[in-house]
Amino acid sequence: MRSNAQYRYTTFKVKEADTLLPFIQKSLNGISHNRAKAILTGGGVLVDKKITRAYDFALRPGMTVEISKSKPKTELRSNFVKLIYEDQHLVVIEKSIGILSMATSHHSLCVKTILDDYFHKCHIKERAHVVHRLDRDTSGLLIYAKTLEAEQILEHNWRDIVADRRYYALVSGQPQQPQGTVESWLKDNKAYFTYSSPNDPGGGKYAITHYRTIRTNGRYTLLELKLETGRKNQIRVHAQDLGCPVCGDIKYGNGDNPIGRLALHAFRLSFYHPITRQLLHFETECPKSFTRVFSK
Repeated sequence: MRSNAQYRYTTFKVKEADTLLPFIQKSLNGISHNRAKAILTGGGVLVDKKITRAYDFALRPGMTVEISKSKPKTELRSNFVKLIYEDQHLVVIEKSIGILSMATSHHSLCVKTILDDYFHKCHIKERAHVVHRLDRDTSGLLIYAKTLEAEQILEHNWRDIVADRRYYALVSGQPQQPQGTVESWLKDNKAYFTYSSPNDPGGGKYAITHYRTIRTNGRYTLLELKLETGRKNQIRVHAQDLGCPVCGDIKYGNGDNPIGRLALHAFRLSFYHPITRQLLHFETECPKSFTRVFSK
């Protein structure tokens, strides 16, 4: 073992076959599982001079592993994107409001371009592949594939892979029932306005949203919403169906905007990893602005 002072790495020689994550724990005097994972996902491990982030990377005798316990030099620094999880197949990020999931003809800045720039700085050849999206003014958790294989599996098996998707929504008013299910057929008209119908209008898509009241003062209600289907504008239209539109929704709302933003946040995402099939679970806190209205 020798210290590489220039890069603040400690170098180890692999003496017997192993996998990378337990090798790191043993090499660094039994550090915690979570700490070893954080070093890996942060780009703090080189195997034979190449950054490696795969927990199960197979090590062979004679390989060189360099491990940095210091903060990785390359970090994802963005006001719009927070990196939650990363391996060689995908990333999970938390998106802020005010940015698109992917570029359009009118806007080039998006989560995808931020991730592509991050990968480039990390000397990663992969590029971010869009798997699902959130509206510009919706915050929360998103998956981006790093390989075409992962992207294809996620795209073609999305309903089977995703175990749980939930949102927080601050809505105007109070539902008649504290919890329940909204079911309807959704279809866009020629003006790209999504409308809801109890019966299939022809070409509509069936949508199911489960809701539960977390907190209410009569004027505003904080809802937890679980999607059984993932249709365009589903939550916003179903909130309108409840008679309690999402606050700050300029398209389907009633003009009530107490927090100066669309009050919709994707807080939970559980899914089976497209390659390893491991069940992964991620959750973020409810934005403080959503709960602040109840203390006024």
